[in-house]
Amino acid sequence: MEDVVIVGAGIAGLATAVALKRAGVEALVLEKSKGLRARGAALTLFRNAWVALDALGISQNLAPLYAPIKKGYITNLDTGEIQDVSFVASNGDPVGPRSVHRKALLNALADQLPINSIRFSSKLTAIETQEHEGSSISIIHMADGTVIKAKVLIGCDGMHSVVARWLGLAEPVYSGRSAVRGLAVFPQGHGLDNNVQQYLGLGRRAGFVPLNDKEIYWFFTCTSPAKGADMADEPEVIKREVIENYAKDLPPIYLDVVQHSDLSALTWAPLMFRYPWHVVFGNLSKQNITVAGDAMHPMTPDLAQGGCSALEDAVVLGRHIGKSFIQNGQLVPKETAVTIGKYVEERRWRVALLIAGSYLSGWVQQAGSGWGMKFLRDAIFYRFFYLIIIKFTRYDCGKLNF
Repeated sequence: MEDVVIVGAGIAGLATAVALKRAGVEALVLEKSKGLRARGAALTLFRNAWVALDALGISQNLAPLYAPIKKGYITNLDTGEIQDVSFVASNGDPVGPRSVHRKALLNALADQLPINSIRFSSKLTAIETQEHEGSSISIIHMADGTVIKAKVLIGCDGMHSVVARWLGLAEPVYSGRSAVRGLAVFPQGHGLDNNVQQYLGLGRRAGFVPLNDKEIYWFFTCTSPAKGADMADEPEVIKREVIENYAKDLPPIYLDVVQHSDLSALTWAPLMFRYPWHVVFGNLSKQNITVAGDAMHPMTPDLAQGGCSALEDAVVLGRHIGKSFIQNGQLVPKETAVTIGKYVEERRWRVALLIAGSYLSGWVQQAGSGWGMKFLRDAIFYRFFYLIIIKFTRYDCGKLNF
């Protein structure tokens, strides 16, 4: 009998295990891959993520490696107009996000866990519940025939989560857009300032941001699924399609970044999300079983909040379970359902708003260049909705205090 089993060793799964460890709760993390999965070269972490990482005790391991982003420049491809957004506070202190290597974040989290707490090549196939001493426990069936019992089961198994499906959550839906993400490498240095560059046009959005002096994270999103499914596993084809087709009229600096791509880090994927009302009204938990990260709230990347919100989930869930564990000296199954219910209610509306805000942000920015859309984007979105976005990214998920 395990106290806690976490399915998935991504950002949400590892961070939740770290949060529980700080309370003295041992968690077994089951990962179907042979090693840490780091699909996607990098991600951008806003202030809310750094607050969560600070609570988990690892922000000091990552922050010195990545400089804060100072400014963002947004170029309208149809008009040539450029808007700039500052990430520096009025007192001069940088409050901007940092873009980090995804693998570095995963390694920093995994390094905080006992060596045998992550079990790789472990694929979940079925879940059932069983009454045990008057309380519900989870029975987890693995592909190799292993059966594991757990007082608490947390699904952090991504967008197509087995645990979410068992809870009855509706499947994520296709947003109508796809994304290419890559990592450009300049062995002699790229010589660029640590600013975000974005380019907006009808049905497409592109951009890049330096990670350090020699590496740049770049992305390209478009409304056309085109050849995406066919070229998803062919990085050389992806790169050629971006340069010669989708982004051929973008500024030379962007095309040069794409040209320097590390093919091993190049990915194509459809952008999926869960309807926010399915999160608000859906079953995010059942007794001692719940979900976190993309398993709960898959969203489009337009606010860069997927990984950030997963870290928030971990802190909030760890805090609720940890408090119960410390108060009782153990996990009491009858209290677990109540504890998990508190976590769900704390997160439900927050992540539903992030899903809606991300989708709306992507739609507004790629919807076109007509006068109506231009007014909506330039006069309303960037002047008013952006202020709401900033509030989203300054959210404080709290401390663990164990």
